[in-house]
Amino acid sequence: MQARPATNHEVPSSTAPQQYLTFLLGREMFGLGILGIKEIIEYRVPTDVPMMPPALRGVINLRGAVVPVVDLQQRFGRNASTITKRSCIVIVEIAHGELHQVLGLLVDAVSEVLDIAPSDIVDTPSFGAGIARDFIHAMGKIGERFVILLDADAVLGNDTLAQLPAAELAD
Repeated sequence: MQARPATNHEVPSSTAPQQYLTFLLGREMFGLGILGIKEIIEYRVPTDVPMMPPALRGVINLRGAVVPVVDLQQRFGRNASTITKRSCIVIVEIAHGELHQVLGLLVDAVSEVLDIAPSDIVDTPSFGAGIARDFIHAMGKIGERFVILLDADAVLGNDTLAQLPAAELAD
């Protein structure tokens, strides 16, 4: 595997490590760049919203803001997440042009924040991840294992999710 050339969605060419929040979906470890992450909260049961895509579990009230909760397992075409005591909702902010949207991502467990050097970020293989390649930014090498680094804009930026009502966190 070779490192990807830099593009708009790639890791900056600096040699400084980038930080990623890592979390589990089933037995697989995934990572998201921490810049778009607002906070991590304990799982709470979302309010159902009729006529929404299957991956949308519902909405939660976060300090007065209505925040849609997306089940990443279902977003990746898998079975719905099983809620356990380690289940969390990762609150992220996604930009759609001028509009900023706050979403909750249901994950099985949050692991840790990792510093990953650009030299340890490699191209995505064309097989084996079990999710659409478009959703994967790259693979982060951590010792002998890999973390699947997600492209948040691709995972959450399709037409269906982009049309959800925007929510802003109250200060």
